[in-house]
Amino acid sequence: MLVVMKNDATEEQVQAVIKEIEKMGYRGVPMPGALRTAVCILGNKGSIDAARLLAIDGVKEAIPVTKPYKLVSRETHPDATVITIGGIKIGGGEPIVMAGPCAVETEEQAITIANIVKKAGGKVFRGGAFKPRTSPYSFQGLGEKGLKILDKVRKETGLLIITEATDTDNLPLVEKYSDIIQIGARNMQNYSLLRLAGQAKKPVLLKRGMAATIEEWLMAAEYIMSEGNTKVILCERGIRTFADNTRNTLDLSAIPAIKEASHLPIIIDPSHAAGRRDYVISLSRGAIAVGADGLLIEVHNDPAHALSDGVQSLYPQQFEQLMKETKRLKEYL
Repeated sequence: MLVVMKNDATEEQVQAVIKEIEKMGYRGVPMPGALRTAVCILGNKGSIDAARLLAIDGVKEAIPVTKPYKLVSRETHPDATVITIGGIKIGGGEPIVMAGPCAVETEEQAITIANIVKKAGGKVFRGGAFKPRTSPYSFQGLGEKGLKILDKVRKETGLLIITEATDTDNLPLVEKYSDIIQIGARNMQNYSLLRLAGQAKKPVLLKRGMAATIEEWLMAAEYIMSEGNTKVILCERGIRTFADNTRNTLDLSAIPAIKEASHLPIIIDPSHAAGRRDYVISLSRGAIAVGADGLLIEVHNDPAHALSDGVQSLYPQQFEQLMKETKRLKEYL
């Protein structure tokens, strides 16, 4: 249920509603809006006696919420969420490009690619310090050493940093060094990790699981938001189908579906969807045209010798082309 406050409701009246909800055995989460505040009730498994809440001063109405995900739903938050990080806005405006190598390999490699990304117009540098790989014999990342390299990249280039937390042990380290915490597709339903990310002070980018439905994905985001972190960015990175011409199948229909169901921003990772660099620019065009709030791109200065996912990483000149095409396309939307 959503308890909608009157336009002139005071903070004391909002807190009175939350206290009454707690007396009823549930949890109340305030959701400030442009005109009024609403309080979302969490923890109920059945109907709620709205009369107790409607009797409180400052309450306008009580609205049943039909979706199983409440905090991420447009029913409780009609306006699109815009996440501001270091002067950059994600959602509801110009699409943001996050780019960099799949994995941080050396300081020289990371700074070289970061300068390429910045020069072309990228705003956020991506690079994995912890790498959950299919094979235990593949490069697993540099760990905290990689995070320190990312920190140096930020200081030297001014780019924001996004990197993946792979478990509850390294999430605090990732939060310390990054601007955005990434939760990968393999961990979309790692609920202990999601809850810990929900307690973090940094925005969280949540990738869709390789076989997850839209509802399962949004419920995973609900885990994060239910712990208090409202800065969640969704990332479609392709799902597993019977097709074998690409690494995964990019679900562009997820963009309008998410924007209809949720207020959270959604970006697209065409690199992991395609699994091959020659498709990345075309898929990026489609994502921007359908309304994506940004792109997550893999780019490398020497893909042939990359320690991870070189085959899907753009060459610098290809990334520059992508940025030019993205800019031109945005002018027509």
